[in-house]
Amino acid sequence: MGIVLGFLGNIAVSTQAQLEMGYYSKSCPEAEKIAREFNPAERDSPPNFTVRGFDFIDRVKSLVEAEYARIVSCADIIALAARDAIGGPFWRVPTVRRDGVISRASEALSNIPSPSSKLNAPQTFFANKGLDLKDLVLSSGAHTIVASHCSSFRNHLYNFTGGEDQDPSLESGYAANLKAKKCRSLSNDTIFRSDSAITTSPATKLFITQVLQGSLDNFYAQFVMAMEKMGRIDVKTGLAGEIRKHCAGE
Repeated sequence: MGIVLGFLGNIAVSTQAQLEMGYYSKSCPEAEKIAREFNPAERDSPPNFTVRGFDFIDRVKSLVEAEYARIVSCADIIALAARDAIGGPFWRVPTVRRDGVISRASEALSNIPSPSSKLNAPQTFFANKGLDLKDLVLSSGAHTIVASHCSSFRNHLYNFTGGEDQDPSLESGYAANLKAKKCRSLSNDTIFRSDSAITTSPATKLFITQVLQGSLDNFYAQFVMAMEKMGRIDVKTGLAGEIRKHCAGE
C-alpha cells in the first residue's frame, strides 16, 4: 500500500511540475482566445450583450481582494451592488454566497425570459425559481428605468403577428413616439411584450391596480420581499463552488 501511495505521490508531483501559467503565450498566443470563443461565457450570451457595470464589479472585487484575499465572493458583491444601485428602498442582503465554477452562455438563455414572450412563459420561469405572479409584476417595473434596445421590442412595433403590424396593446401615442425616436424611449413606460402581457391576466391586473392605488411605502415593502426572495435563488454555500480571485473567471 505504501508503495502505491508513494507512486501516486510521485505522479502528482511530476504532473504539477509540468503545469505552467501562460504556457502558450509564445508558441500559440491565440489558444486561450480560441477556446473561449468555442465556449462563450454566460456574460457573452445574447440576453446579456447590453449588461453594463462589469468594470465596476471588477473594481470593487480588486479592492476587497487587497484587504481580504479569497474571502468575499463575486456573487455577494453583485447582490450587494444590485441593492445599492437602484437607489430605492433598503433591504438586508444575506451573504456567504460562493461563486460558481461553470459559466455557459446557454445558462442565460435558459434562465432569462424573452422580452417578446406572453405571460405564460415568464410565469413558468418564475415559478420554477420559487417566485409567484406578484414577484413577476414587482420586478417587471424595473424595465421602466433602464435602457431598452430595439432588438428587444422591434416586433412589438412593426411585426407583432408576422404581418407587419403593431401590438394593439401598445398605447398609440407611445408607439408613435417610439417610431419617431427610432425606438428610443424618453418616458417611463414599458415596451416589452412580456411586460404588457402581465395586464392580460385577471390575477396580475388586480394586483397592479392594488399597487397603483396603494402607498409608495406599501409598494416598497412588497418590492423588498420580492428582492429578498430573488436573492436566495440557486445560491451556492458551504463547500459548493469557489471564491474567485477575479470575477471574470480566474
